[in-house]
Amino acid sequence: MSTVILLLVTGLGLGALYFLVASGLSLIYGLMGVLNFAHGSFLTFGAFLGWETARRLGADSWGAFALSLLVGVLAGAAVAAVTELVLIRPLYLRHIEQVLVTVGLALATVALFDGIWGTDAVYISGPGWFKETTDILGARIPNDRFVAILCAALVLAGLVLFLKRTRYGLIIRAGVENRAMVTALGIDVRRAFTLVFAIGGAAAGLGGVLASHYFGYVSPLLGGSLLIFAFIVTVIGGLGSLTGAAIASVGVAVLQQFANFYFGIGDFVVVLALAVVLLVRPRGLLGAAS
Repeated sequence: MSTVILLLVTGLGLGALYFLVASGLSLIYGLMGVLNFAHGSFLTFGAFLGWETARRLGADSWGAFALSLLVGVLAGAAVAAVTELVLIRPLYLRHIEQVLVTVGLALATVALFDGIWGTDAVYISGPGWFKETTDILGARIPNDRFVAILCAALVLAGLVLFLKRTRYGLIIRAGVENRAMVTALGIDVRRAFTLVFAIGGAAAGLGGVLASHYFGYVSPLLGGSLLIFAFIVTVIGGLGSLTGAAIASVGVAVLQQFANFYFGIGDFVVVLALAVVLLVRPRGLLGAAS
């Protein structure tokens, strides 16, 4: 029983990381129609700057950890906003060019990170509480998993409230439905879309810092490895559906943990689940019908 609890909770923690990456992908595609293959770079950049911040302030303190989260969020948001302004904005409705540009950016940033921080993984430490465990029905759960789960839940709630309860959220949803009409009313939809990109990048930057504590290291390839599963989660949950991304993140991560523990084929099972969803329900669990 304790093994099942351990796999479930650690799966929830891994699912929280998948969601933080997939939420940005889903938001950007659902509201803007952009498939951003450079999204993992936002995560990696946030993770490295968060680690640099904590290292200089004392990695074992809660203050350094909190500030590293803030720096990761701001770094992810800033680089995402610049990417939208410089590379994506001129290419709206030109999907092939968007894919080529974002894939090229992803490859270039990995090389850049290699040049700055080296190719080897950098092992990190956090507050002492992260090294401890909490007993749940006999299962010893690493405490950092609870932080990831809490942050992901707060991000999901914040995104839903932003889109449904704020003026900019209304503008963004209206701009997706009829961009010409919103523009005719004197509203600059482009500014709202830049904000969407920044929010997606902020979630990725936050996920990068949390992922570095979950795995115990940060490397130039961290974002790319998580991005693969984030895309799978986004497709399974339904492109453009935040709720679908949240459900799929938990389902994929828990399935992956159990399959890895009992059979050692977690990645294969996840890809198999993706294939089944595409064959049975191509639009995903909660994706809109085309």
